[in-house]
Amino acid sequence: MDKMKIEEVQSTAKKQRIAAHTHIKGLGLEASGNAVPLAAGFVGQVEAREAAGLVVDMIRQKKMAGRALLLAGPPGTGKTALALGICQELGSKVPFCPMVGSEVYSSEVKKTEVLMENFRRAIGLRIKENKEVYEGEVTELSPEETESVTGGYGKSISHVIIGLKTVKGTKQLKLDPTIYDALIKEKVAVGDVIYIEANSGAVKRVGRSDAFATEFDLEAEEYVPLPKGEVHKKKEIVQDVTLHDLDAANARPQGGQDILSLMGQMMKPRKTEITDKLRQEINKVVNRYIDEGVAELVPGVLFIDEVHMLDMECFSYLNRALESSLSPIVIFATNRGICNIRSECELWCRGTDMNSPHGIPLDLLDRLAIIRTQIYGPAEMIQILAIRAQVEEIVLDEESLAYLGEISRDTSLRHAVQLLYPASVVAKMNGRDSICKADVEEVKALYLDAKSSARLLQEQQEKYIT
Repeated sequence: MDKMKIEEVQSTAKKQRIAAHTHIKGLGLEASGNAVPLAAGFVGQVEAREAAGLVVDMIRQKKMAGRALLLAGPPGTGKTALALGICQELGSKVPFCPMVGSEVYSSEVKKTEVLMENFRRAIGLRIKENKEVYEGEVTELSPEETESVTGGYGKSISHVIIGLKTVKGTKQLKLDPTIYDALIKEKVAVGDVIYIEANSGAVKRVGRSDAFATEFDLEAEEYVPLPKGEVHKKKEIVQDVTLHDLDAANARPQGGQDILSLMGQMMKPRKTEITDKLRQEINKVVNRYIDEGVAELVPGVLFIDEVHMLDMECFSYLNRALESSLSPIVIFATNRGICNIRSECELWCRGTDMNSPHGIPLDLLDRLAIIRTQIYGPAEMIQILAIRAQVEEIVLDEESLAYLGEISRDTSLRHAVQLLYPASVVAKMNGRDSICKADVEEVKALYLDAKSSARLLQEQQEKYIT
């Protein structure tokens, strides 16, 4: 008799993608503002983190709008990590728009248009409105099917029966099939807390009911308490949009012209040119809503990495844009020292003859608060490597960790981090779950670092095409 074949099926649960800065969870500061040497994924950079913490406090107090910050330091010293740490500290309600300096060079869109679009992505608007809603925890979700009205095969949804529960009671609703589409789009399931707008039928998933907090639920974004009051009620709805959302919606108007009616048009994929005149009209409406207390401006953060890639035209534009009343907090980052400022021609031009610190004109540089990042010491590099190994679920012994620390000191920290996962693959091929020094030596021989590659090019220059 043949042996019954049983195989384990790999879990289909979503795995979080491990990125370069997945381990950054904040700035790692105490309540007093002092930096903890090893916290929130950060190692060292104490002065830079404390300075960034003050910036976060100013942003929360709305004292930083229209101001700019420069993160300057050698490559691999945590400039992007600092910007992401600021983003984590501010939370999801404050807009954070990252971009790279080279993104402005496009054959389709003007450079200044790219900058303005990102500026307005980084400015939020919190709109408050009292609406009639049905709110509660979903206890039942049953779509009712009927024969297709076209006479073809298959069935269509005629209506949806949904049960909602609050602290005061429960209610069963019969919903239009179009609302069922909105429920699917919001990924609503039994146990979720939602509200449905009575007039428009718009559905919003608030979170997972905290009654399910003990279960292992990977998909839940956050747990929320059971709503109070009746299922059918008047509720103040707070909606967060950015000025760019309003620009894009207003560029293809359908229906009403107020801010709230425009928000339903934001998901249209067609790209439409947004003119300065249109933006000025939107600014007037936004300012009126702010004066009336209907909306609140939320200045977010625009992070421009590799700022030295911008040219004189972009820098002149930034000077003017920072003086606008509707301006976000701008954070620049660069790893350049004294270098040429780019010219206003195409990307392949050499640049101007103007030398300036960090490749930024002095008049703009004078506006910036500059935070400097320091090169990591050997012990800090080993700690960072240990954190990265933990994030990537890689096991390695003390000897291999110390050897990777030597590699990062002789080459770069980034190169040592890049060797971690190949070394773990080699270890598994050799039948081990833990990385040893021999595995690291094997992958080190396979991959060149930037310095070794440059040295090899100099030695064998005649063999390459110049």
